[in-house]
Amino acid sequence: MTDTQAGSTEPDVVDILTADHREMMELIGQIEGAVDAQRRRDLADTVTAEIMRHAVAEEMFVYPAVEEHVPDGAAEVEHDKREHDEIVALLKQLEDADASEPRFLEVVRELEGQLRHHANDEETDQFPVLRAHIPREKLVALAAKVENAKKVAPTRPHPHAPHSELFHKTVGPGVGMVDRLRDKLTGRSTG
Repeated sequence: MTDTQAGSTEPDVVDILTADHREMMELIGQIEGAVDAQRRRDLADTVTAEIMRHAVAEEMFVYPAVEEHVPDGAAEVEHDKREHDEIVALLKQLEDADASEPRFLEVVRELEGQLRHHANDEETDQFPVLRAHIPREKLVALAAKVENAKKVAPTRPHPHAPHSELFHKTVGPGVGMVDRLRDKLTGRSTG
């Protein structure tokens, strides 16, 4: 947590999303270091769930704020959604890959590069603008919305699902519920 404004230690949305980025990158590093195929699969399932929850929460609450407060925000959001599409496609490949095969780690490395690029874009360009243009209390409230959205978001890649606030707020919780049920029934590790 950072103490960004007015002595408050409560995390804002930038703190939450930045911590998510760090956690995702750490999980990917663990996948690359794991020697056991089952451990790689479990870590991949966990990072997949984390990425999906993070992406859905961004699309529901953060991207509307980016569109409103960041110069050329609509174009930024479209760029981010294209990157989400690329990441979801890689997650689907990872989901379908055998963790004992070399292709699995190739996809992990592609995913790592995409995530690093996406996180850098947000942390370098968008997040500072959000902090500069949105009052601290609204950023803290946005953090709570993001955390709540992550609790009901899908945990699996759905390449054909739209990246829209409306879809995620209406259909997304049902998709997330089905994903969590499937995770429980199959013993899939989702963190």
